[in-house]
Amino acid sequence: MSLQTEPIGSIPRSAELIAAITASGTNEIDLNKLYDQAVADTLTEFEKTGSPVITDGEQTKSSFVTYPLEGLTNLAAEGMRIDFKDGHFRQLPLLTSGPFRYRNYAVKYLKAAQSKTSLPVKQAIISASALSLIYPQSGIEGYSQDEFVADLLNECEKDIRQCLEQGAFKVQMDFTEGRLSLKLDPSGGVLKHFIGLNNQVFDRFTKEEQQKLGVHVCPGGDHDSTHSADIDYSDFLPLLFELNVGNFYLQLASEPDRVKVLKTIKSYLKPGQKIFVGVIDVLNPVVETNEEVRDRIVEAAEYIPVDQLGTTDDCGFSPFCDDVSTTRETAFAKIRARVEGTKLAEAVLLG
Repeated sequence: MSLQTEPIGSIPRSAELIAAITASGTNEIDLNKLYDQAVADTLTEFEKTGSPVITDGEQTKSSFVTYPLEGLTNLAAEGMRIDFKDGHFRQLPLLTSGPFRYRNYAVKYLKAAQSKTSLPVKQAIISASALSLIYPQSGIEGYSQDEFVADLLNECEKDIRQCLEQGAFKVQMDFTEGRLSLKLDPSGGVLKHFIGLNNQVFDRFTKEEQQKLGVHVCPGGDHDSTHSADIDYSDFLPLLFELNVGNFYLQLASEPDRVKVLKTIKSYLKPGQKIFVGVIDVLNPVVETNEEVRDRIVEAAEYIPVDQLGTTDDCGFSPFCDDVSTTRETAFAKIRARVEGTKLAEAVLLG
């Protein structure tokens, strides 16, 4: 047995790529060349870290949440606003008409990455619950919310299933709105709705397939700021572990009281669930030492059985394409520390 270690997903884009993405009138052919080179460079750097599982760094996504919507014409700009602690915000679009269909599926990113590496590739997808927020509260004439949800569930299932069929090492659903939901609705009603909605997707997969599925949660990580770090994990984790997947990727390194979180995990962890604890603080520019990572893992093993324990980063390093708060060099140095620190912890815990 060995300790598994996996990344979350995104890697900061290069200054050249960000400039091309954000500039008006960039030639599509030139942009696609830059995208192709960015993916190749990211995979090469990932391989150098020694990571046994890699991603494409989400180099060609506008963001982790909006990739299925890029190019759709039935959207308006005035959707839900997500405020971050430092004062900036991100805003979702609103659907204006049905039926709802993804414009892009994650399998296209997976295929492109697999063509450029021989290592296993993990693929992140966005949750059904996050995309459920684009349906307007006032409704859409001739397209009910029930019809929208039915379409949404079908599309989310398709997004996952295509990645599994393409041979993704794991398919990870990003569920950062989970913790945020308790800030918007402290009663937990919205969170319970989100859990139920996502389980309607997961329940379409076999038990064996569910072991290749995972869920990532964090309090947001954009421009080195968060949207829900003030929400206590102990209120969130009990319901989170009701999701019918085999893998949970939990932000932990940046938590002010890691032991409290670990005790909560211990109380609610179920058989067959593997917990990938965050051992890298992606919001802190200081690169962890291998020994710091080792010690965080050994601490976690006091509460989580070693055969149910893995390691990861707290979040992606650049979930939105214009986030330049972390350099590529820092991101890969931190990943290398996670990989090496996991090896050190493995020697301590497994001999």
